[in-house]
Amino acid sequence: MTGEMILQLAMALLGSFSFSLVFHLRPRLWLAASLGGLLGWGTYLLCSLYWEGVFVPTLIASGIISLYGEILARVLKAPAPVFFIPSLVPLIPGGSLYRTMSYAVRGEWTYAKVYSAQTVQSALSIAIGICLVWAFCVMATRIRRHILASRGRAEACSCAAAATVKSVKREDEKKND
Repeated sequence: MTGEMILQLAMALLGSFSFSLVFHLRPRLWLAASLGGLLGWGTYLLCSLYWEGVFVPTLIASGIISLYGEILARVLKAPAPVFFIPSLVPLIPGGSLYRTMSYAVRGEWTYAKVYSAQTVQSALSIAIGICLVWAFCVMATRIRRHILASRGRAEACSCAAAATVKSVKREDEKKND
């Protein structure tokens, strides 16, 4: 690992931490959200060694960040976007967007097209990565609930249904007493 990579990882951590402050996250969540930026940018750097362009490395990094956010949401009992939004900050294609606009203003359309394509690829790969992980998590949750419901466990039902099952059990217990 080069010194430049270490600096990039440190800046990804700092950038994610800064956005954790901007979004007024609770202090107990600052470290987790910041480490997500480090994880995401590290994934991007690692993937960019194997794939040319920005689409695939950004897609994989955004997927990893989204999965990280979903896991932490369950562990730390907070919404997933609290973790993945600050963590995605290092992946935002700000540099290529700036270059697109700069070349467009100067009338250098060839370069503007190149950088606009790169910007769109980055933005799409971030969105696709988030959507894929979200869809996977929703499917896994529904399958888990279906399996638990088929076994007759009240925990698999929605909160209202579980409360209804518990109240019916209490009424049955009162009748038996």
